[in-house]
Amino acid sequence: KESQQGTSIHLLISINTKTMALRTLTLKRSTPPLLTRYSTTASFSTDLPRITERRPDETGRGGRASDAGVKVALFGATGFLGRYVSSGLGSNGTLTYIGTRGDEFAYRHLRPHYELGRAKFSYYSSRDKQSMADIIADADIVINLIGKYYDTKALENTDKFPFLKYGISTSVWEANVEVPKMIAELCTEMQVDNLIHVSSAAANGESASEWARSKAEGEKEVLSAYPWATIVRPTQMFGHEDKLLNMYAKMAERFPVIPLVDGGHALTQPVYVDDVARTINRIVDDPEKFEGRRVDCFGPQDLSYAELAKFVYDITEQEPTLSDVPAEVVKYGANVLQYEGNPLLTPDMVDLMTEDYLPEMTAEKYAEQKQLGKVFTMKDLGVDATPIEKIAFKYLYRFRKGGHFIHAEGYH
Repeated sequence: KESQQGTSIHLLISINTKTMALRTLTLKRSTPPLLTRYSTTASFSTDLPRITERRPDETGRGGRASDAGVKVALFGATGFLGRYVSSGLGSNGTLTYIGTRGDEFAYRHLRPHYELGRAKFSYYSSRDKQSMADIIADADIVINLIGKYYDTKALENTDKFPFLKYGISTSVWEANVEVPKMIAELCTEMQVDNLIHVSSAAANGESASEWARSKAEGEKEVLSAYPWATIVRPTQMFGHEDKLLNMYAKMAERFPVIPLVDGGHALTQPVYVDDVARTINRIVDDPEKFEGRRVDCFGPQDLSYAELAKFVYDITEQEPTLSDVPAEVVKYGANVLQYEGNPLLTPDMVDLMTEDYLPEMTAEKYAEQKQLGKVFTMKDLGVDATPIEKIAFKYLYRFRKGGHFIHAEGYH
């Protein structure tokens, strides 16, 4: 009996061992390769690494709980685009050094993006070069998202009555030109491998808007100090925290008449903010391919500002009067609104709305480019532009009287 029991145990162990071996073999065969590369004849986008999968030199299972082996210094993380870029970096296991000028409450919403120990928040001053150098010091890639569309003002003492005046603490020119220039110079001095600078599709040295001119000058200064920088040029961005669609809805809450600058005939081609963030994270995944190149980000269709306003009010069911008002007249109201803490409208924004805010070429022209000196688009990086109508309702319905369910029978 003991002999039979021993034989049975050995047989059972043998069967279990073979079963486990078979399962392991099956798992190995069914598991996709860690890093998928496609043939060189495929489009540019499919030749990029797939950032959602574990890389060969990466620890962990891939993604958030991993060490991607990349260190990124991120400036402007608390801004509109910054929070989406930060989320993508955290989701891919990137060790991130985040520069911030505020206290803990200014960036605490970014902490959940990262596993413990994968993000370091450091205070810096844009007028203290060493504080910025400390953030960049250990980074492989630097991403600059810093920018302002209005001068930050604060009360200052004066010798004459009323003994107070509004002084500029941080100007548009400083934020859009001088700070990017300093970051680019530091990247050169400290031999940082890659720099990604976010500019704008509206960047134009001859624009009526100071903001657009400063964006063009900032881009020029960055390339002068760091010629192999990657320049990202998005059109106007929309998303939950935007200052585009939300602007129209908020203005309708406050004013019965909404001015359309010069009739609202100028065109814009809004792009979803998360699409731009995903594009930047794709560049981070293989930055050498984009050194010294430009990536343009734009939405699938262009709209006039008048069409955009009507689109917003179709969703919110607000009923303001849309009025064709010359730009110079709109500036009278903008001169007052610009003193708000987070202004809905400034005189410079009015100037910007008199001009088209479009990418340099049509989608067809981008596709027809030769590879040498090509200006890349989101599509080249495998990111499809999200239509505005797919996203806008999700954050504009809150402006409806009665909210989302006002039309549901019996809800009230």
